[in-house]
Amino acid sequence: MVLKKSAIVLAVLYTVALTAACLMSLKDMPKVDVSNGDKIFHFGAYAAFTVLWYAAFIFNFKLEQMKALLYATVFAVVFGIVIEVLQDTMTDYRAMDIYDVVANSLGALLTALILWRINKLQVKKQ
Repeated sequence: MVLKKSAIVLAVLYTVALTAACLMSLKDMPKVDVSNGDKIFHFGAYAAFTVLWYAAFIFNFKLEQMKALLYATVFAVVFGIVIEVLQDTMTDYRAMDIYDVVANSLGALLTALILWRINKLQVKKQ
């Protein structure tokens, strides 16, 4: 499986890309006319972040599933907070938004809940 062999590479590349996207200026980007579209993006971005790091912790760091899930979730939530602080302190064109932190955290937490449930169902089948 490709994910097993390249999980850490995908997780790191995604983290770098997400960092760049969150710290770049958005003034030349087209406006998306979707209600709360940026919050949906934040939710999905941190859901993907959690999945990728969960896979990296399992396949590359050989952590057991629950520990990998905990690490990936905490990493995603902390990373989301750090990015928001960096937007406020390192740029003059982006600002920290507590609702972005909430969307990031909800994306990570809901994903963790789904992964936990999937793991629990797999254990029952065995």
